[in-house]
Amino acid sequence: MSIVTDPTRGVHVDALLRIADTSLILGQRLSEWCGHGPVIEEDIALTNIALDLIGQARLLLTLTGRVEGRGRDEDALAFLRDENQYRNLSIVELPNADFGRTILRNLFVAAWQVPLWQALRASRDEQVAAIAEKSAKETRYHLQHAADWTVRLGDGTDESRGRMQRALDDLWPYTAEFFADDDTDRAAHAAGLAPLPSSLQAAWEGLVLPVLAEATLAVPKRTPFLSHGRRGRHSEHMGHLLAPMQALQRAHPGANW
Repeated sequence: MSIVTDPTRGVHVDALLRIADTSLILGQRLSEWCGHGPVIEEDIALTNIALDLIGQARLLLTLTGRVEGRGRDEDALAFLRDENQYRNLSIVELPNADFGRTILRNLFVAAWQVPLWQALRASRDEQVAAIAEKSAKETRYHLQHAADWTVRLGDGTDESRGRMQRALDDLWPYTAEFFADDDTDRAAHAAGLAPLPSSLQAAWEGLVLPVLAEATLAVPKRTPFLSHGRRGRHSEHMGHLLAPMQALQRAHPGANW
C-alpha cells in the first residue's frame, strides 16, 4: 500500500515523476532508432530497451496518478503536461546524434538506475518496491548491452574511439545532476520513499569507470556545470521532443485505441 498523507503527497508525486519521466523520455529518444539502427540486431535491441523504459514509466505514472488524486491517468501524465512539468534528468532529452553517443548515454543512465532500483526495493511505498524489483532485472541487461558496446567502440578504430571520446566529453557534465540532492530528495528520503541521489554516486562510479577504462577513454574533469531537468528546467531540445510525442493526445484529448 502507498504511503500517502497530505503533508507528503506533493513530495511523493515529485519523487515518482523524477524516476518515471527519466525512463519515459529516454524511451522516447531510443524509439527514434526504430528502423535506423546500424544493424538489425541493434535496431531490435534499442527498440526493446525503449519498450522496457516506457513500461517502467507506465507503471510509475499510473501510481503517480493514484497518489496525486486528481484523476489523471498514465496517458494524461505522459502526454498532457507542459514542458516545465516534466522532471526527467536533462541528459535523456538530448538528441541521439550517432550510435556511439546513444550507447554512452545508455551506459550512464543504466548505471544510475541499477543502484536506484536496488535502493527502491526498500521503499516504504510497497508498489514502488514492486516496480523496482521488476525494473532491476531489465536494467541489468541495459547496462550490460551499453557496456559491451562502449568497450567495442572505444577500443575500436581511430574513428570509433574519436567519436566515443567526443561523446564522453559532451555528456559527462550532465551526469552531475544524477547525484545533486535538493529539498525534494531530502524530504522523499526522510519519508522513506527514495534514496538520496548522492548516495548512488559511489555505486555508479564503480559500474561506469571500469568500463571507460577498458574502452581506453579519458574521463573528463568535473566542472561547475549542473543541469536542472529534475526541477523542470529543460534544454532547448525538450520542446522538440515533446511535440511529436504529444501530438495525437493533444489533437484528440481522451482518445483511446
